[in-house]
Amino acid sequence: MDCGVVTSKTILLFLSLVFWAAGAALAYVGAYMIQSYDNFGSFIQDKHTLIPAAIIIGISVVMFVFGLVGCCSTLRESKFGLGFFFLIIMVIFAAEVAALVFSFIYQGKINGSLERPMNDVFSRYGGPEAETNAINLLQTELKCCGVHNYTSWSNTTWFSSHNNTVPTSCCKNATQCTGRLDQPDLLNTDGCEPKLERLLQDVLRYAMLVVFGFAIIKFFGMLSVCVITCRTGSRRSGYQPLYA
Repeated sequence: MDCGVVTSKTILLFLSLVFWAAGAALAYVGAYMIQSYDNFGSFIQDKHTLIPAAIIIGISVVMFVFGLVGCCSTLRESKFGLGFFFLIIMVIFAAEVAALVFSFIYQGKINGSLERPMNDVFSRYGGPEAETNAINLLQTELKCCGVHNYTSWSNTTWFSSHNNTVPTSCCKNATQCTGRLDQPDLLNTDGCEPKLERLLQDVLRYAMLVVFGFAIIKFFGMLSVCVITCRTGSRRSGYQPLYA
């Protein structure tokens, strides 16, 4: 048995499984979105909000078809099918390389780019409900207070209009904390900007590693298609198909 062909087929079959797994995951996400919309349908007047869920489910079907094409073409050694699968892998590989490049560029732009928008949002705390809830969630989840640190609140309208106190979302324990700056031991004193910046950097770094890993698999997938196609045209003696 030709070890090169067997290895190539194994890689392509694994890629097909990846497509199926991705399709199943997308189908679950789309179904979950539709179910969520259905549960709160009385609050949603614009039914066009279901379009993203429908698109996700459509993509999941396409991913499943791609996996099926790759699996059948690999087992049957169909040149046309393998050529089509090669084109699919190449397009996705190019998209992943582009994603890596843009992620690397954006990673450098995160540093220092959060200060101005965060200052603007924090200055409007207590006004628009969406922004107020977003700040409370940010400070609660990241255990932070203010933009740079907890004293950053002293420059906001909220601080001067609420007896020089910070929001209770800055507190370590809301039941014992009044939000006064002279009780720093009851407050999360670290700023939200450095913590959010660190979080975004970590998420982006993790995403880049995942994309890089899949890009390597796609690269070997393209090589595998070339190996199988070339060996199909001129079989070596003793070659046996993988499914035999």
